[in-house]
Amino acid sequence: MRALAAAAVALVLVPVLPGLWWAWQPALGAGSGAVWQALWASNQWQPALWATLQSALLGTALACVLAAGVATLAYPSPVWRRLQRRLPLLLSVPHAAFAVGLLFLLAPSGWLARLLAQALGWVEPPAWVTVQDPHGLALALALALKESWFLLWVLMAVLGEAATTRQALVARTLGHGRWAIWRQVLWPQLLPRLGWPLAAVWAYSLSVVDMAVVLGPTNPPTLAVLGWRWLTDPDPAQQALGAATSLVLLGLFVLGAALARCGWWVWRLRQARRLPEGPCTAHGPAGGGPRRSAGTAASGSGAAVALLTGAGWAVVVALVVWSLAGAWFFPALWPAQLSLHTWLQADWRPFGTTVWLAVAAVAVCLPVALLWLEWGPQRLSPLLYAPLVLPALPLVAAQYAALLHTGLDGAALGLVWSHLMWVLPYVVLTLAGPYRALDPRYATVARTLGMSRWQVCWRIKWPLLVRPLLTAASVGLAVSVGQYLPTLFAGGGRFVTVTTEAVSLSAGGNYRLMAVHALLQIVIPLAGFGLAAWLGWRVGLHRRGLRG
Repeated sequence: MRALAAAAVALVLVPVLPGLWWAWQPALGAGSGAVWQALWASNQWQPALWATLQSALLGTALACVLAAGVATLAYPSPVWRRLQRRLPLLLSVPHAAFAVGLLFLLAPSGWLARLLAQALGWVEPPAWVTVQDPHGLALALALALKESWFLLWVLMAVLGEAATTRQALVARTLGHGRWAIWRQVLWPQLLPRLGWPLAAVWAYSLSVVDMAVVLGPTNPPTLAVLGWRWLTDPDPAQQALGAATSLVLLGLFVLGAALARCGWWVWRLRQARRLPEGPCTAHGPAGGGPRRSAGTAASGSGAAVALLTGAGWAVVVALVVWSLAGAWFFPALWPAQLSLHTWLQADWRPFGTTVWLAVAAVAVCLPVALLWLEWGPQRLSPLLYAPLVLPALPLVAAQYAALLHTGLDGAALGLVWSHLMWVLPYVVLTLAGPYRALDPRYATVARTLGMSRWQVCWRIKWPLLVRPLLTAASVGLAVSVGQYLPTLFAGGGRFVTVTTEAVSLSAGGNYRLMAVHALLQIVIPLAGFGLAAWLGWRVGLHRRGLRG
């Protein structure tokens, strides 16, 4: 079984290795010097580089500030617990759907401009560049809001551990205020564990394509969009420029990660040289100071959480209204009429393709994840998680090169395989915690009764993990629905999903149809999470009599 687990994971990852060489050969092989000279001489190269750096750096920094600020102000208040309940709904909104909804809010004729028009008496949309600006500010805002939800999810997992909760409680009983607890107790433990999640945010911000097509600059676009266009060009010279661009994105990721690591080392050295401060000398006794800061923290946490959740709800409401809108002229705040005409006229084939593709990817990844967690060599898990913390464009280009050499490009089998690289790590991550937390005495007793390890898994362990399995399946479903680049490359234009359709419609200006496909992106993950919750409830109801 150990060999089977390793072989299953290798089937997902190993074909990418020769694909990397095939994809990068034009930029690394003979004659690569001319390719790099042509890239440097391109009039799109430097503006695209600056737009990418500005949007990625600003988006990553703002996401960190938002997540850290909300956690510091809200934990462990009732506001924090309410956010824990709402966060899964926010995370289920795919990136492309969020970008489309934000476009409806921020565009010169969007809802925010219409609100201003009511107060200022405008009769025409303002001549403002609020989306697709040359500096990528709208893209940075979208990345900051969306990735802050991901970082908060990571923080909630760490702060929910019993050891962390006990240490925070002890610090409060010793008279420390909120800021002292975070600075001296919580952040020193959390920061080392946020390295990989922050690397994932940085990598995604550098290589995002779907959000950049909707909200990012257009002429020139970001480096990821530029590289994607070059890689899909039939001209070999343009493809070579795309290969070089994917290497540049990988280099920017490594450079940013190295600088962040060096900054962390410098900060640790400075902290080690400082003398520790007592709770009373630095922050005062546990009297008026902490009580005053508690009131400020409560109001600040409420405002911060309202900003994050309000942005998510505003995006969804904008999508719903636009999908039902009839005639809607500026500066009216509400459409003249609501109609199901766009829904009835929509092409539902992309919806069907999205569903069967996501179900197929989850059906493959779930058993592979179980085999890996039970029998796989866990020391190799960083290789499994590598696609989450590396820029997507080089990996997708490698997948496409591998599919071209095997003749599976444009085939359903190749398309499903292209999704596995991103779905499998998320499924394993979702299952890893509950799998390790399962009481090992169940397996020990079963083995003493003569069961084999496979029988223990099939009859004891995996039935006990049915709720985490359902959650992992719904997470994998949501990840597959949001895949844009793998579908474009591996599908070869033969398979259209709601994600690819929504992004392609953003260039045509059909807001109503674009809203329909963006909403369908949200409906599929929500249906998956809802079905998982219902099945989990049914299982719990069935087992209620077995509880102690």
